[in-house]
Amino acid sequence: MLLRMIDALGTKTLDSCSYVGKVGVFASDVFATFFRTKLKTEKVFYHMNYIGVGTLGIVVLVGITIGAVIALQSYIGLERFGATQFIGPIVFLSMVREFGPVFSAIMVIGRAGSAITAEIGTMRITEQIDALQTLCIDTHQYLIVPRIVATTVMMPFLSLFCSFLGIIAGYVMSVHVLNINAEIYMESTISNVEVSDITNGIIKAVFFGLILSIISTYKGFTASGGARGVGIAITQSVVYSILTIVIADYILISLMFSR
Repeated sequence: MLLRMIDALGTKTLDSCSYVGKVGVFASDVFATFFRTKLKTEKVFYHMNYIGVGTLGIVVLVGITIGAVIALQSYIGLERFGATQFIGPIVFLSMVREFGPVFSAIMVIGRAGSAITAEIGTMRITEQIDALQTLCIDTHQYLIVPRIVATTVMMPFLSLFCSFLGIIAGYVMSVHVLNINAEIYMESTISNVEVSDITNGIIKAVFFGLILSIISTYKGFTASGGARGVGIAITQSVVYSILTIVIADYILISLMFSR
């Protein structure tokens, strides 16, 4: 029984290492293509519109909701200690450092990342990618690079929108619903935040956009097994992307915000 468990654990570990290695090779090929070939700007703008503008409404709604929830939960906890003046910096720092980048990434994964995997995966199983390669078209330059560039560029903007709307919602909830003094709220916020809080949040969003777009395109590009295989690839794309974002979030927080 114990040997079977060790064998299963070893097999799973080897599979995971093999998967990470394949994604790394795929990413290195994509980076080489990006620097070696001319960027297809029209396709980049098309995907920026689909990924950024198309996801903006969901991101705004999520940001407003999270900001209001943080303000309300902070009020419930801080009121017991007479420290409700710190709700402002808590909302601000939570949104720009954590919830803005992370929830924007999750929304992009759910809406755009899964669509990227489905589109490229369908092209793979219907042999459209093989046809492009037969015509000597660089599939990485034509299909992969524009999507990765568009996602990486748009993620910081989506994160800023999510954070800004969350901060506004937190202010409205605190001042107009919970009756916290507006001057104290603003003064406490301004005196407890730094510019690096915002810039580090933007850097996190860039990394998240790069990571999720690489995983989404990789799962679509390597899809196999017909329609069922594409469905499995989409599921794995979403799960692996979210899991990787969470792990990367912890690593980036440790590097950026630890003192």
